[in-house]
Amino acid sequence: MNQNPAPSTRKQNAYRLIWRWHFYAGLFCLPFVLWLATTGLIYLFKPQLEPLLERRYAHVSTAPAQPASAQVAAALRAVPGSVLNAYVLPESPEAATRILVGHGSELIRVFVNPATLQVLGVVRENDRFMKVIFYLHGELLLGSGGSMVVELAASWTILMLITGLYLWWPRNARLGGTLYPRLRQGKRIFWRDLHAVIGMWISLFALFLLLSGLPWSKSWGGMLHTIRQTYAANTATQDWTTGSASERAQIKAENTPASGEHAMHMAMGMNMPGMDMGDTQGGMLEDYSPIDRLVPIATAQHLAPPVLIAPPSQHAPHWTARSDADDRPSRSTLTLDAATGAILQRTSFAQKPLLDRIIGYGIAIHEGALFPPINQILGVFTALGLMTLCTSAIVMWWRRRPISTLGAPPAMATARYPYALITFLVCLGVFLPLLGMSMLLVWLIEWLCLRRIERARVFLGLSAQA
Repeated sequence: MNQNPAPSTRKQNAYRLIWRWHFYAGLFCLPFVLWLATTGLIYLFKPQLEPLLERRYAHVSTAPAQPASAQVAAALRAVPGSVLNAYVLPESPEAATRILVGHGSELIRVFVNPATLQVLGVVRENDRFMKVIFYLHGELLLGSGGSMVVELAASWTILMLITGLYLWWPRNARLGGTLYPRLRQGKRIFWRDLHAVIGMWISLFALFLLLSGLPWSKSWGGMLHTIRQTYAANTATQDWTTGSASERAQIKAENTPASGEHAMHMAMGMNMPGMDMGDTQGGMLEDYSPIDRLVPIATAQHLAPPVLIAPPSQHAPHWTARSDADDRPSRSTLTLDAATGAILQRTSFAQKPLLDRIIGYGIAIHEGALFPPINQILGVFTALGLMTLCTSAIVMWWRRRPISTLGAPPAMATARYPYALITFLVCLGVFLPLLGMSMLLVWLIEWLCLRRIERARVFLGLSAQA
């Protein structure tokens, strides 16, 4: 007698096993998905929200502007002990000048009236609204530990979406309840179809957003950085950071004056317009007078705004003018000669290594900046879809939850993992190491502990069933 299960039985067992992984992935992910979708939805509107939040600095003067070096001196006096990090080219002659100054790993934005040199505002970069949203989204405001948690949640969400696509994929050419909801078959069918249809339409968009966000993460992004260093380190500087610790290290390098022939000290700095002979601390020891020569040169190049002009530092040994546009493929960087204003080198996005360009496109799409407003609309559609998925999942679980149990699909005593499923889970675990390690940990805890505890076994649906 043939003891092997029939093909239909094997498919049913595989379906139940995948359903079980989908259930537990959702159980862990739903709070984080709601959090990431909400904060990501807010961040999508950065181009609209930042000008609104800083509207009081949009029209501050109609008089001729003072030299850029004088504006820099005013900003440095407002933050004693600081150095110039970058001068942001004004996008309008009436707008306040944004000047970034720093000390150590801290970055501060100073708003200066370009005509009167009056300091209109001083704010830490990390205290700006969109920066807070950025760290809430990527790190839960918990630093590297928070980044690991978000990466773990994102990895399990990827598993949840892939298993969900398998579970809800249309079979037998049935499109109702998969590509469109059936609205006249009762509440139970309505919530089931809402979950399935929304999932089918947004899963690929959501998977792209999750994968394109991984380069920012502490663990996965750190490993990618290590791989990148093997072939791209000498050709281009990495254009993204892997968590707040990486960003602080970069800012510290930018705030540390260059040594050797590129260092410029007090003897030259005395000629800066607006500088008092008594200004001898911190950033006042540096000579930023070349900026007066470099501002018109950078302006004439028509780089994508915002354009940051930065002095020599440990991060870059020459003066630079770089585009910091959210649309990363439009960015360019100029290396400038301080004495003559000559452009020593121009680096465009197209000259970056292939890996950097792929990630640059991914980040731009992730932030809704590549082809606005369509990119933003797709981001809003995906975020709202994820929120709907979470809501419908909770409603479905609540409506059909069994008494005194969690409601997970029960494990089958004779069920075996198909080789294709095992291969898929192993490959996914290798690609997403935090997911792989946590899946292994969940399996070990279930196998070695939970199955041996009667109440836990019943509650989690681990009771052996034929």
